[in-house]
Amino acid sequence: MNEVKNSCLGLIFDVQRYSIHDGPGIRTTVFFKGCPLKCWWCHNPEGIDSGKELMYFEYKCMHCGTCAEVCPMGAIEFDESPRVSRHLCIACGNCSAACPSDALRLVGREYTVGELMKEIERDVLYFDNSSGGVTFSGGEPLYQHEFLLEVLKECKKMGIHRTLDTSGFAPQEVLALVMDYVDLFLYDLKLIDEKEHIKYTGVSNAQIKENLRFLVNYGRAKDIILRFPVIPGINDTPDNVEDMVEFISTLKGLREVDLLPYHDVSEKYNRLDKDYKMTVHKSPSRERLMEIKRKFEDIGLYVKL
Repeated sequence: MNEVKNSCLGLIFDVQRYSIHDGPGIRTTVFFKGCPLKCWWCHNPEGIDSGKELMYFEYKCMHCGTCAEVCPMGAIEFDESPRVSRHLCIACGNCSAACPSDALRLVGREYTVGELMKEIERDVLYFDNSSGGVTFSGGEPLYQHEFLLEVLKECKKMGIHRTLDTSGFAPQEVLALVMDYVDLFLYDLKLIDEKEHIKYTGVSNAQIKENLRFLVNYGRAKDIILRFPVIPGINDTPDNVEDMVEFISTLKGLREVDLLPYHDVSEKYNRLDKDYKMTVHKSPSRERLMEIKRKFEDIGLYVKL
């Protein structure tokens, strides 16, 4: 194994097998840790922070107190149930390893390129029989672009179909490095108004829109599926949908948009002791989803719901 593969490490928080919603065929989805966006509605809050962290599953807890006993930093206090002082926790994994019921779980594991490729290669038969492949998701895979690039190269050598699920928020030179090794982009578009985008995600959308235009101008429009997470009261408004339609209309060659209805994931945030900013907890109505679907169909896009 070459020097890059030995020295380059990636932090992964899940490897999901037999996935059928993240690209064509049967896929293995690799979830990268770390994301520069802080979307209020993020469905994978365990992928936001760039380091390892603990998740606590209260329904599994036996209330035995073992976790507090083995914590070397005194980061866990036990009073009927464990309370984790996040500022003290060093994510050493002692508590999760000792927990008899898997109520504490350390999220994030370091992989070398070779180790991750072994995980991916286990499913090659499924890929071949279903025209599937591997999808890199997160978090934001481009946040760990050096590791991502090496894995993409190895997958390409093996003829494995490669999909990148991305927010598009990365320097253009980073996108340029990886794009020739990607077969399909699942490209998120959330809000067109920049101020609204900053409010609800924490970052500007200027780079996101510029990178999408860059891919289209590079001739990759046919290899892009837009993903629109439909968030009630935030981006399903008439103004945002109209702005979205107008913006996409300027990008010639795009063929498909997937509508991803919001689902409440507040429990995940509780497990991480993170604040959940969403005040709406219901999915968008079927009627509203169909209205948005027709808007995109009117400009010639195939809409998957």
